[in-house]
Amino acid sequence: MTTQPRTAIVTGANRGLGRATALSLAADGVDVILTYRSNAAEADAVVAEITARGQRAVALQLDVGVVATFGAFADAVRATLAEWERDRFDFLVNNAGAGIGAPFESTTEEDFDLLLNVHFKGVYFLTQTLLPLLADGGSIVNLSTGLTRFTSPGYAAYASAKGAVEVLTRYLARELGPRGITVNTLAPGPIGTDFGGGMMRDNEELRSILAAQAALGRVGEPEDVGGAIAALLSGGNRWVTGQRIEASGGTLL
Repeated sequence: MTTQPRTAIVTGANRGLGRATALSLAADGVDVILTYRSNAAEADAVVAEITARGQRAVALQLDVGVVATFGAFADAVRATLAEWERDRFDFLVNNAGAGIGAPFESTTEEDFDLLLNVHFKGVYFLTQTLLPLLADGGSIVNLSTGLTRFTSPGYAAYASAKGAVEVLTRYLARELGPRGITVNTLAPGPIGTDFGGGMMRDNEELRSILAAQAALGRVGEPEDVGGAIAALLSGGNRWVTGQRIEASGGTLL
């Protein structure tokens, strides 16, 4: 009897941490439904990489900050699963994000609402919408940030939204436990991506400062986080739920 491949939905997987997560999961034999907001070419490139590794993949457009579109997205997921002879998916990785930094005193209501809609409201209602399609015994990973533990001026709104996601994670773990669904938070530290304008990827002075703050002596790379998420979703972590797991290289211990 052939075991059917597991299937994951990874939001915001056309680049950065989402891309690294999708590729890490594919390397573990997982089929991937990935989302992108606007850059279809980037998303198609990730799909091509995954299919080259022998797994199935499809890219679906989704703006996680617009709840009104979630029903149509769920229909597209359902159609994709049917093409793959599935009626459920196994893993949901709520990764998609927006990088806006501003001092507390000058944060606008518009920016605050955007951060809250993308990082908290979107996670809440997208998960709720997709829950009927998530298999019993499945797993959810919500992306947070090291900035909920340590602080950096300019990220009060962003980190507060992520703090809400960490609380939501514990509630979901409790409420979905009867279905055997695990729910955890993965909180990256400084990672060299294009997030927030790519400062942690391109600014060598900043990278040196951040590297000195990490026990492992460097800034993280997307593959560090993608690998951590794939490991968390492996079969050996079925007894881990409701936890905040930080992947920061030991930043500011």
